[in-house]
Amino acid sequence: MTAADTDARLAALDGQPIDVVIIGAGVNGAGLFRDLCLQGIDCLIIDKGDFGSGTSAAPSRLIHGGLKYLETGEFRLVAQSTLERNLLLRNAPHYVKPLPTLIPIFTWTKGVWAALRTLFGSTTAPRSRGAVLVKIGLWLYDFYGSRNQVMPRHALLSRRAALRSIPGLTEAVVAAGTYYDAQVTSPERLVLELVRDGLAAHPRSAALNWTSLDPVAGETLSVRAPDGRQLSVRPKLVVNAAGPWIDEANATLGAPSAMIGGTKGSHILLDHEDLRRRLAGRMIYFEADDGRICLVYDHLGRVLVGSTDIPAADPDVVRCDDDEIDYFLVCLRRLLPGLSFDRTQIVYAYSGIRPLPASNATIPGLISRDHSAPVAEPTRARPFPIISLVGGKWTTFRGFAEEVADVVLARLGHARRISTQRVPIGGGRDFPPDEAERLTWLAQASAEAGLSTERMSQLLDRYGTTALDVAMWRGRWSDADRLPGAESYSRAEIDWIVRSEMVVRLEDIVMRRTLLAVTGDLTRSTVEAIADVAAAALGWTEAERSAEIASTLERLTTRHRMRL
Repeated sequence: MTAADTDARLAALDGQPIDVVIIGAGVNGAGLFRDLCLQGIDCLIIDKGDFGSGTSAAPSRLIHGGLKYLETGEFRLVAQSTLERNLLLRNAPHYVKPLPTLIPIFTWTKGVWAALRTLFGSTTAPRSRGAVLVKIGLWLYDFYGSRNQVMPRHALLSRRAALRSIPGLTEAVVAAGTYYDAQVTSPERLVLELVRDGLAAHPRSAALNWTSLDPVAGETLSVRAPDGRQLSVRPKLVVNAAGPWIDEANATLGAPSAMIGGTKGSHILLDHEDLRRRLAGRMIYFEADDGRICLVYDHLGRVLVGSTDIPAADPDVVRCDDDEIDYFLVCLRRLLPGLSFDRTQIVYAYSGIRPLPASNATIPGLISRDHSAPVAEPTRARPFPIISLVGGKWTTFRGFAEEVADVVLARLGHARRISTQRVPIGGGRDFPPDEAERLTWLAQASAEAGLSTERMSQLLDRYGTTALDVAMWRGRWSDADRLPGAESYSRAEIDWIVRSEMVVRLEDIVMRRTLLAVTGDLTRSTVEAIADVAAAALGWTEAERSAEIASTLERLTTRHRMRL
């Protein structure tokens, strides 16, 4: 989607009636946008930041069925989550990958009665989940995940096998459970691809990032684009998908609410090659001393550790705090006592607020991760209804979007044209399903683009089958012209991103269109080189370029603890 394409779509919408405006382009809003566009509904989606830059950029990067939700009796949520996990493995195979997981077990029978109390409404989380409890949970997990099953079932390992499997694991274990979930390698790009899919499906829809929302004035909704232009539309219906900003957006829309009671989830990524080798592509999903669930796994060559679950209110200033880092390091030292862990190993840290429903639960981990979509009906001052998307989790975004889309379609008097269950996402279309077909695809694409198969393989992992568009780009730079300090990226690749993927800010590229920030593969020179490419493509002045560099560096160092 080029800037000219966006301008043409916005000009056609300005001052006109439109079916739906979606506020918030995180994974829930983007998923709904794609679904409605596939049904032929005219949509405008906006976000105060970049696409997928809020809570959707701060998950544990897991696509999981919600094993821990069995404890709270949320069996419907587990059934939906495991189904959606399996569908994402099929529909987004370029970003969603199987993740073998090990659960260390420290007792045989403890936790059963506590789990039963939690199941029937206790506000005390189970502690010391023993082998019996884990075995029952994994059996149920397999049962609920049997629809469209694509991964192996669980197993129970002896103590000796567990210690042999993960060298350095604490000898306090008595057994271990193994099962499969999935990880998403690039959640920010997956959100962007949902938006791009929607735009490709319906030419009368549009998307804007870095866009402010003006207070509602009768039937008119006005927004200000990042270049300062004002756009006014008359929506038949508004969907508030602003996540932790839902109450703020509803106030602007003239429908004050108190729906959100979010909790903060923080994560760190470590440069720890010894631990990464021992993990061998697996996740350890373990219980901390306080009963909270933690995780550690190999993510893009780093070790991801998470997550906390702390009541928090302001998503605009959220960051991973010192006490959270201390908590992670203590947990790791107890889990793997033979290894060394300290702050100098941290290459990136991030935090986000989960948009959970307001709750009086004393333990944040027991607040439901299920979703709802309450409706504020039209009033005399505001003639359109507002549907607010409350709660939910990354894994279930497609199912949540389908549920809300069906409500929207019914209110607009439209019938569903297509289910999104089997619709590939972005670069997942025609993705080679096995190694033989991958090699065939790479050979053909390499010959067409004139790049090596090694480079095409790198692009395929990064963009799915959209990699061919990147490889064929003939802009100002050659693919051989690489970024300083980040040689796996070329300037030509960055140029394609800037011109094709609705980039507005330098941080859009550094933090979301590429994997450079989350893996810690950045230097100041890298950031400056990316800024040079962006400035040439977007027409920035030298002052604008310098301001973008300063803003991006400040965010990376203060909010994400990077050392540049």
